[in-house]
Amino acid sequence: MNIFKTTVAAAFLFAPVAAFAQDAPPAADPDTPAIATPSEQNPDAPVAGENSFTENQARERIQEAGFTDIAGLALDDNGIWRATASRDGAAVEVQLDYQGNITTTAR
Repeated sequence: MNIFKTTVAAAFLFAPVAAFAQDAPPAADPDTPAIATPSEQNPDAPVAGENSFTENQARERIQEAGFTDIAGLALDDNGIWRATASRDGAAVEVQLDYQGNITTTAR
């Protein structure tokens, strides 16, 4: 009988955790990849969120996308790496979000 009480108590202890995990909100768009690829990019980019790219990784990813003269690379409060750069002779502001989306704005 003592084992039964322990098992029941444990079940009630873990039940709220299991219920909480099931209440997670669905992704905004199930067709949007978690990591951007050269052929697919989130249309809402740059997306705010916890960014796990290191500064070197961010710089390399931006360079691989064809940008040069990258300067002032810094992670902002929204988790977006921002820098100034050049691409095809044009000066731009470049952003890299946590999904790997690279966006630009004219400077």
